[in-house]
Amino acid sequence: MSAVGILLCAGSSNRMGFDKLNTPLFGKTAIERSMEALLAGGCDSLVFVVSGASEQTVASLSVPVPFSVVPGGKERSDSVRNGLNAASGEVAVIHDAARCFVSPAVVKASIESAEKSGSGVAAIPMTDTVVRLLDGTVETLDRNTLFRMQTPQAFRLSEIRAAYETGGAATDDATLYAKAFGVPNLIPGSENNRKLTTATDWAWAVERLCPSVYGIGFDTHRLVEGRELILGGVKIPFEKGLLGHSDADVLLHAIMDAILGALKLGDIGKLFPDTDERYRGISSRKLLREVNALVQKRGMYVSHIDATVICERPKLAPHREAIERTIAADLMISPDDVSVKATTTEGMNDEGRGLCISAQAIASLAHK
Repeated sequence: MSAVGILLCAGSSNRMGFDKLNTPLFGKTAIERSMEALLAGGCDSLVFVVSGASEQTVASLSVPVPFSVVPGGKERSDSVRNGLNAASGEVAVIHDAARCFVSPAVVKASIESAEKSGSGVAAIPMTDTVVRLLDGTVETLDRNTLFRMQTPQAFRLSEIRAAYETGGAATDDATLYAKAFGVPNLIPGSENNRKLTTATDWAWAVERLCPSVYGIGFDTHRLVEGRELILGGVKIPFEKGLLGHSDADVLLHAIMDAILGALKLGDIGKLFPDTDERYRGISSRKLLREVNALVQKRGMYVSHIDATVICERPKLAPHREAIERTIAADLMISPDDVSVKATTTEGMNDEGRGLCISAQAIASLAHK
C-alpha cells in the first residue's frame, strides 16, 4: 500500500519559549529530522502542515518524494484535518514534527500494522502508579489499562478521514478513530520518541545528539618471575607476569585511563590508589566494571575501544579474540566494538628487551 506522511509543523512552541521546530539541532531542524524518519520508514509522499515560520523551513528542504504544503489550523485537530484533505494514498501516517527522534523502525511498524488491521498507533505502557484526585478522594487507576500515546499514528486514509469528518476535535488521532471504528491497534513506541515540549526536553535532545567524547590511556608494568600474566582479563601462559598492586593488567589499565580521561575523572591511580589495601591483588576486570558504571551514570556508553599492547613476547595473536570478548563483556558492548592489537619494538627499548609490557588505548564514549 502507498503511505502518505502527514507531518504536523504548525505548533506554537508556547511551552518551549522559542521556536523548537525551526531552530537547528546540530545542523538539522526537528522538521527535517522527522521528515527523514518518515521517509526511511516507508512513506512515499508527504503533506507538510505548516505555520508561517515553518513554511519557510519546509521551503528550504530537499524533499525527494512528491509532497504538498498546507496551512495549519487553530487546533491540532484542525491541522490534521487540513493535512488529510490534501493527502492521497492508502495509509496516512500522522506524525508530530516535535517528535523528531522517532526511529524509522517505529514508522515502518505503524504502516505495516495499518495495512493489516487498519491502524497502527505508537504507544508506551504506563509503568508508574497513577492516581486521580477528585472531590477529596484518591483513586488508583489500573496502570495495566493505561498507555502514553505517541506518534506516528497510522490508519487507512479513508477511515481516518471519515473519523475526522464526524468526530469533532481531539488532541489524539486514535481517540477519534476509536469513536468511529473501534479500539486501534497499538504498536510499541519508544522512550527516545520524546516530544520536544519544554526546555528540559530540548536539553535532553542536545545531550542525545552531543558528539562522542574520546580519551587516551597509557600504562606500563615490569615483567617479573613469580606472577601470573593477565592481559585484557585473560590469563596468558608465560614464564613471567606483570608487577603491580592489583593483578597489573596493563591492557585494562590503559583502557580504564582512556575511559576516565574521556569523563575528565583523572586516572586509575586517583580512583583506585595503590595505597589502598582494598585493591591489593584485585582483578582489573572488577575495576573496569566499576569504571563502566561511572560511564552509565553519565547517561553514556563506551561505543568503541582501540588498544595496542607493546611487547616482544609472548605472542598475543592466539589470545586476541578471547581478550576482545572479555573486554566487551565487562563494558557491556559488542566484541565488534573492541579492537586489540599487538606490536613489538624490534628488540629496542625495555619492551623489546623483555623487561616490561606497555599498552595504549583510545576510548570513544557516546550518549545513550
